[in-house]
Amino acid sequence: MPLSTITDPGTPLPPFAVSLGDPAGIGPEIVAKSWVMREARGLPPFFAVGDIASLRAVWLGPVEPIATPEEAAVVFDRALPCLQVADAGPVVPGTPSIDGARTAFQALEVAVGLARSGSAAGIVTAPVGKEQLYGVGFTHPGQTEFVAERCGVAPHNAVMMLAGPSLKVVPVTIHIPLGDVSSVLTVDLIRARAITTVKGLQRNFGVARPRIVVAGLNPHAGEGGALGREEIDIIAPAIESLRDEGMDIRGPLAADGLFHSRARETYDAVLCMYHDQALIPLKTLHFDEGVNITLGLPIVRTSPDHGTAFGIAGTDRANPGAMMAALKMAAEAARARLTHGN
Repeated sequence: MPLSTITDPGTPLPPFAVSLGDPAGIGPEIVAKSWVMREARGLPPFFAVGDIASLRAVWLGPVEPIATPEEAAVVFDRALPCLQVADAGPVVPGTPSIDGARTAFQALEVAVGLARSGSAAGIVTAPVGKEQLYGVGFTHPGQTEFVAERCGVAPHNAVMMLAGPSLKVVPVTIHIPLGDVSSVLTVDLIRARAITTVKGLQRNFGVARPRIVVAGLNPHAGEGGALGREEIDIIAPAIESLRDEGMDIRGPLAADGLFHSRARETYDAVLCMYHDQALIPLKTLHFDEGVNITLGLPIVRTSPDHGTAFGIAGTDRANPGAMMAALKMAAEAARARLTHGN
């Protein structure tokens, strides 16, 4: 049943589409291992999108080809369903190729389309090799921006949240050099990220009144201007304007004191000024459970918060923890959207 036709929050969701990512990476292995653990971890029904050969290159378990997402729910209990999108050519785990990148690109495209149509409850994206993707015409900084474009959402309105069991963080700036962060930060950018974060917490996690804290850019949040004026000139004015509009938001606060256990009890998410300020604490606390969930989209999209790990692909050493967490969070978000209004 397409998600768009579900009105009762208790109705089973359609299966989730899981794009396998780069066939030579650990995506196929962690998807297969997640299927093995489906009952023990309470995972929702899902199906792989990609090349079946990439699964069989790393796993001897049952894989069954499907032609439609509806077949996945029937197949799921006895085999890992896979929607074949392209032939990646000979799959050698750990050795990426142009054919493999082309397959990853097509799998992502198909998965997004299925979620947009309501045939899939959402998408979970396994990691891709961007260097290889750029060789087949991929022009986006990452999968997040690609998914946003296909959903008709402006890049600045698609917000990357990294979430674990005890911490949720949102980087205001993402894949840019550290030296460029100060010049990119604006009041409008911080406001946009904060507003999307609040709406995302309400929509995907059922948090009625989210509590947001904002990290400063400079050490000690600038020490009143002695260590930089970004807090005074940019971050504080953005926070004040949001507070005036009724948002529960605090800051700018010194980043080095925001992530210990007592601090984490006082907020629902942290707005960080740059990539590593957000990802270092998240990965330190939840390396094998971290999930990338994209806020601001009309569909549910999650991803494990790690890369392709070509160096261990095919060795049976990949930990599926983050993929399983991404599947569970996708199901929770899809259900929350039905419960609290899509």
